[in-house]
Amino acid sequence: MAVSGIDYAALFAATPSPYLVLGPDLVIVEVNQAYLDATGRTREDLIGQHIFDAFPDNPADPEADGVRNLNTSLQRVLALRQPDTMALQKYDIPAMGRLDVFEERWWSPINTPVLGPDGSVAWIIHRVEDVTAFVKTRASRAQPSTGPVAAREVLEAELYARARELQLLNEELRQAHTRERHVAVALQEAMLQVPDLARHQGVAVRYLPATGSLNVCGDWYDMVDLADGRFAVAVGDVVGHGLEAAAVMGMLRSALSAAIRALERPAQALEVLGLYARSVEGALNTTAVQALVDPVSCLIIYSNAGHPPPVLVHADGCCELLDRATDPPLAVRPQHVPRPQASATYGRGDTLVLYTDGLIERRGEDLDAGLNRLTDILGQYCRLDSERLADTLLTRLGLAGGGRDDTALIIVRL
Repeated sequence: MAVSGIDYAALFAATPSPYLVLGPDLVIVEVNQAYLDATGRTREDLIGQHIFDAFPDNPADPEADGVRNLNTSLQRVLALRQPDTMALQKYDIPAMGRLDVFEERWWSPINTPVLGPDGSVAWIIHRVEDVTAFVKTRASRAQPSTGPVAAREVLEAELYARARELQLLNEELRQAHTRERHVAVALQEAMLQVPDLARHQGVAVRYLPATGSLNVCGDWYDMVDLADGRFAVAVGDVVGHGLEAAAVMGMLRSALSAAIRALERPAQALEVLGLYARSVEGALNTTAVQALVDPVSCLIIYSNAGHPPPVLVHADGCCELLDRATDPPLAVRPQHVPRPQASATYGRGDTLVLYTDGLIERRGEDLDAGLNRLTDILGQYCRLDSERLADTLLTRLGLAGGGRDDTALIIVRL
């Protein structure tokens, strides 16, 4: 709750910790008095300056890495929109009035984003504590001492050394995570290629990995053109998240895509997929639904392996759950059993919606509540085109930025 009557400008100016406010371009837009006192600068020296023009690296120090480390932290804040705490930094600054002379300085910095209305970083608050005097005091004690004081000094020196090592290790881990994420995303994009999708107007697909993941998951969607103008659409969900689930997803998705092309019957395609899943580690309990659309007869033929039911949204907003051919998930039966298959008729302008459980399931809530919420939204916005309907659906369900579970969605205007 906001408190009226507080002069926030005066509060910022009087804050005892040194603060800079940077724009997204890293230009200094505001500074408090504590920062001016710590650096010996004036507002005129800093406002409007790029931070690394105001504070470059010390050219006389071949190991100077203050600019590099600070820039890495600031770029991370801009990219992730999260605060970043830096380890102890040696970052010399030019002496006042002597740009060719640098003063040794040690800092403890924290960089915090301030988000604008659109969610992007509007400003970065750069807070530092000047610990130069403390560091120099420790370093100046060349004579060894004994007793508790000596033990404390040894511990302090060890903490400083470990802080620097930890900073380097953290940076290496972040870079490794970034590389792994790029590889994972490229792999997932390759596995989710749908060449036949380009030949269909009125089809929208969405893929949303769980928030906090590597941006890869075990959910999938697919669309396959068959003979005589018919086409098949499918979604599936491998248990788990991350690279292992994505790898299993890629194998099962490819197998189902091949099976429906060869057999052209959803139930038989899922039977073949179930047999194959028994030989794939991590495929147990995978759910999937396969639907075949025949535009000539206006018929949808479908089969479901333990998956949430597709929704057929009629042009008048009435929603029909395609739930008459539901069977257990893949690879759970000890013996092969033929899977059921059902059909439904549709009219021109109807919409077929296939999705994974991340779209409707919420912790502590009955599945029927999620289905009712889904059909209510689909019925209300059924006149929107597929792309707008997909975006509206995700927004109304609170998933526009991702959710706790992976989500795949395919919407087909019939």
